[in-house]
Amino acid sequence: ADILEKIRESHPIIPLILEYRTLSKINSTYIEGLLALVSDDGKIHANFQQTATATGRISCTEPNLQNIPVRQEIGRSVRKAFVPCDGYVLTGADYSQIELRILAHLSSEPHLIEAFREGLDIHKITASKVFNVPLSEVTKEQRGNAKAVNFGVIYGMSGFGLSEELSIDIKTAGSYIKDYFDTNPEVYNLMSNLKTEAKEKGYASTIFGRKRYIPEINSPNFMVRQAGERLAMNTPIQGSAADIIKLAMISTYRSLLAKDSGARLILQIHDELIIEVPSGLEEEYKEILRHDMENATELQVKLEVDIHTADDWYGLK
Repeated sequence: ADILEKIRESHPIIPLILEYRTLSKINSTYIEGLLALVSDDGKIHANFQQTATATGRISCTEPNLQNIPVRQEIGRSVRKAFVPCDGYVLTGADYSQIELRILAHLSSEPHLIEAFREGLDIHKITASKVFNVPLSEVTKEQRGNAKAVNFGVIYGMSGFGLSEELSIDIKTAGSYIKDYFDTNPEVYNLMSNLKTEAKEKGYASTIFGRKRYIPEINSPNFMVRQAGERLAMNTPIQGSAADIIKLAMISTYRSLLAKDSGARLILQIHDELIIEVPSGLEEEYKEILRHDMENATELQVKLEVDIHTADDWYGLK
């Protein structure tokens, strides 16, 4: 599919092949597949595993409701089939740039902390620094490239990886990463320290002390060792985000239980929680959900969520 996407314009049949594959996948997996799993009560009861992933993220099976399509409109429309019980509405909240906020917290990088505390556009600021242009003159393309750099740094992305993502040459991609670290030296120091610490201890830790052992980081094989270094840099960030959402789930569950109005937590999708609440009480429960998620833990920068209410899952985004 990736190869066909790159040559999409080469022949009129290629877009049709891609569209057919998309529709076929959606029908078999997300329409017929989901219908086969509907219980007698009209609901789908998925299984959630807390210890199935090395990152600490909760995973979902039978079916994987965390993997319902979101990027394409035709895929997103599947979410219209998921509705609350009669007399209820859905309220969903997802963390805003939680991994970048954790990066700011762990690195104490002044640029990042200031941006989040002032509510500024972090990708636009990065673009301004990397491309050396005034904030007001940052283009949409530059912001998009900066966004890729911001998230790429978290995952230890190389110049080659960034060049593939942005479809640019490796030298240019490498210069973007270098310029990023030059203007965010504390992030560079953090990444270096995380790799050194993991090599010495054999594991990386989240903010809360949960360990992930990384034997790959001391491998004699260069490629395996590089993969281990990426895990050492990413685990404290992605793993801490996983821990935080679990803390938020506990707080939210307790809050809903205390209200005793029938509201319930029904779905977790990585950085997002969805609850089912009585119609007419949406605003009250939006604030409960916001409070529990934004106060799950205390960082140097405030945790923030984007929150919505709708009559079906599709309407939450």
